[in-house]
Amino acid sequence: MSAGAPGSRGEVGLFVTCLVDLMRPSVAFAALKLIEAAGYTAVVPESQTCCGQPGYNSGDTGAARMLARKLIAEFERFPHVVAPSGSCAGTVRTHYPDLFADEPEWRARAEALAAKTFELTQFLVDVACVTEVPGDFTGSVTYHDSCSGLRELGVKRQPRALLDSMPGVRRIEMPDCEECCGFGGLFSIKYPDISGAIVQRKCDSIHGSGACAVALGDLGCMMNIEGRLRRTGDEFTRVIHIAELLAGMPDEAGG
Repeated sequence: MSAGAPGSRGEVGLFVTCLVDLMRPSVAFAALKLIEAAGYTAVVPESQTCCGQPGYNSGDTGAARMLARKLIAEFERFPHVVAPSGSCAGTVRTHYPDLFADEPEWRARAEALAAKTFELTQFLVDVACVTEVPGDFTGSVTYHDSCSGLRELGVKRQPRALLDSMPGVRRIEMPDCEECCGFGGLFSIKYPDISGAIVQRKCDSIHGSGACAVALGDLGCMMNIEGRLRRTGDEFTRVIHIAELLAGMPDEAGG
């Protein structure tokens, strides 16, 4: 990796996301480690909360706009904004400008923020040009493509490139790697039976790969897949957020 001293490449605003903050803060610490290893200074605004995605997805645009204005004000000063989540980064990049279609001033600010907001692996590969990572994971890994990261941001080759840069990793593609895991935020609550059937298909695909671990980039998917694996008796397949695997912190991912 070509990087100067920590901080020499400028500041990056790290958007931690609600799920990471509340359920698995170690993902945020892993993201910090990776950003700083790439030569940037990671800054975490303490007042940050939610990006507004749940409200937006459920049709509560008023609540979504309120949270979007807050996030824009907190992060627009940074040259780059990074989130360890394809769905949250996708909300900012893809949906924020639409939220303010009838408010020209806020739409301009939303578009400016959207243009410099990235999912973590997208930032590391496409912006920071990272070719080495601190992690030393050894074993076979398959990768689950989370829906928002893949379809809203085009994140696919970036996590695989980083996994392939790790000497101890043997990457195996699972069948139907681009299929949904069934989480979908509120979808899994509103349609639990359908969600359960979808996540079972995903778990079958993971088993079909023969890999000892599955890595992914969204904590919602991670919790859904890991929960199903454990409830159906699989205590061995490791479910690891890509940030923790790349940073060398997989033990904190419950694997």
